Amino acid sequence: MDFSPAVVIAAYCQGYFPMALDLNPPLGRRRIYWLDPDPRAIFELETIQVPRRLQRRLKRGEFTVTMDQACAEVIAGCADREETWISPTIRDTYQHLHHLGYVHSVEVWQAGELAGGLYGVAVGGAFCGESMFHRVTDASKVAFFHLVEHLKVRGYMLLDAQLLNDHTASLGATEISREEYHDRLTAALAQNCRFN
Repeated sequence: MDFSPAVVIAAYCQGYFPMALDLNPPLGRRRIYWLDPDPRAIFELETIQVPRRLQRRLKRGEFTVTMDQACAEVIAGCADREETWISPTIRDTYQHLHHLGYVHSVEVWQAGELAGGLYGVAVGGAFCGESMFHRVTDASKVAFFHLVEHLKVRGYMLLDAQLLNDHTASLGATEISREEYHDRLTAALAQNCRFN
């Protein structure tokens, strides 16, 4: 299977994203599937609000946030769980895509240590969130809300959450039809947004 950076970006531009799934380990041999779910989960950028409890924690200044400073470490952190869809092939390709300017990370630090973060794929005015992790409570949420504000400032139109689950729903994700997602994606891809 061709999983080159060019193929991956072309797939995102058509509404697909990859996951390595298999009931038969080892992880390195898992098959990569392309998904285009219906319904599709997204975040409405203009309606996302930082919860008051998290606002209070942010005011205490215990976290430092950076972008694209430790992308490989963020991807590794996202993959470091008992069950993960991030196979070694996906990890290596996304690190390559980071060097090509398509994959971006948000890092949250506490006392100089990586406390959490997230990463995703940016094409045109669309940002497709891939995964997040935390080692300190609320660190992934801090990364998410920083990302939302950053995307607004940069003029992004679409923040793709891919699949609705308890965590994405708690952050404000909603579902739309595949058809509507593709319409929004087409409009977002026509924008010339720069992440950095």
